[in-house]
Amino acid sequence: MNMNAQYPFGSFYEVLLHHVQKRPSKVAVFVNQTKITYRALFEASNRVAAFLEHRGVKKGDKIALFLRNSAEFVYAIFAASKIGAIVVPINTFLKSEELSYILEDSQSSVLIASQLYQKVVEESSASKLCHTILWEGEMQTTQSETFAEALASTDSATENPLNLESVAVLIYTSGTTGKPKGAMLTHKNIFSNAISGAATIDVTDKDRAIVFLPMFHSFTFSIAVLLPLYVGGSIVIIQSIQPFANIFKQILIRQVTIFFGVPDVYNAISKAKLPWYFMWFNALRVFVSGAAALQPKTIEAMRAKFRRAVLLEGYGLSEASPAVSMNRREKQKIGSVGIALNSYEIKIVDENLVELPRKEIGDIIIKGDNVMQGYLNLPEATQETIINSWLLTGDMGYMDEENFLFIVDRKKDLIISKGINIYPREIEEIIDLYAGVKVSAVIGIFDEKNGEIPVAYIELEEGVEKIEETALKAYLKKHLANFKIPRHIYTIDALPKNATGKVLKRVLKEQLKTNTQESSDATK
Repeated sequence: MNMNAQYPFGSFYEVLLHHVQKRPSKVAVFVNQTKITYRALFEASNRVAAFLEHRGVKKGDKIALFLRNSAEFVYAIFAASKIGAIVVPINTFLKSEELSYILEDSQSSVLIASQLYQKVVEESSASKLCHTILWEGEMQTTQSETFAEALASTDSATENPLNLESVAVLIYTSGTTGKPKGAMLTHKNIFSNAISGAATIDVTDKDRAIVFLPMFHSFTFSIAVLLPLYVGGSIVIIQSIQPFANIFKQILIRQVTIFFGVPDVYNAISKAKLPWYFMWFNALRVFVSGAAALQPKTIEAMRAKFRRAVLLEGYGLSEASPAVSMNRREKQKIGSVGIALNSYEIKIVDENLVELPRKEIGDIIIKGDNVMQGYLNLPEATQETIINSWLLTGDMGYMDEENFLFIVDRKKDLIISKGINIYPREIEEIIDLYAGVKVSAVIGIFDEKNGEIPVAYIELEEGVEKIEETALKAYLKKHLANFKIPRHIYTIDALPKNATGKVLKRVLKEQLKTNTQESSDATK
């Protein structure tokens, strides 16, 4: 057992070892109709660990997880930890080429995949790159090994866990620019997030958290799954968000107290007609939002709807394990992502990393035990991103006198028109308040005269067929300087988003470039 007072556990496996001794018969995981106690979780994880060890998995090896939300995902985390392997959770929305890239880059020797994604796995180079492919779910082929076989293992594995400073998880960034990079997160990184997060939200062993966001995402992995288990609480795993009503059903049946979501989900909940008995009997006490910015109208609607629960908006990134800041139960500010979690530091700096005065916009840099070890096999990218222990987030923002952080934009999304900085998020917040607009995205495109000009894409509320561009521009002129008014406003059926609801602006830029090229070719 690790003797560090601040970090009582040295690995994920030690967390499980502690809870199985303290609360063996307590339910750790609910999934569908199944209840898995800490003892059952411990035993299943040990059997999977033995199965993997007997297939040659050694300390420091990488185990890729291409899994849907499942108990198997949790078993794999603790099994890998017991034998000292590193888990690589992979985005299940990826196609075969993208999967192949991550398997190759991480040099994963084992792939654990859901049968649901069999086609993608078979079209990838997984069979060449991994010596073992283990399937979750029923497989028809005889040569495949299944998780059921692993859980039936009677062998025992050698306990060989990594230490606090060792890499425990490789989280691949979503790759908004170039190929995705593997952020190396240590046990200390993840535990620091769990400890700070638990203190901020006041999570105890009596809490039950619902897990419906994809478990491969850093926010879900660290905060929704590992944080509740770290304190001896319970998680309620939802395997599919369809039908969405099932989530509310599980919240009631399992008496869920903590809800982890993203803005798209809160937008939907704020507008949904929820039955009176749900509103009366739910045990929810806190909603946590991450991954993207919440619209003020959503925060207000959630406050009006849920009087007994508080919605806390936070901020993070994979390279920070991921949580950095959060609003507090005792004080929240609309538009802010809160103050730094316990023991973390946030600074707003200029391009020379000199700290700026309060309320001045600059680059957001952070420091703390949550900062990753670096990017796998990318020393130069690591050196550019971590300077003197400070992580350069790539986000821009400012802090007020009470240390509340306000995100202005991604640095790479900044639009520079005639030398003047234009922050797309500022424009989006105004557009989003216009009647009939569900959500918007503003991007910058090249313009010979101005350098760049803003262009807006809007997604309409259900039932709204059209919005007059001239009327919308007239409204924007009342609230924004002329140079910030989008030159063009396009209506789109649905904005392209990643798994957690973050708008993929690079996709919009590519679409616009293609459309512009096609129309210019057509006029030749």
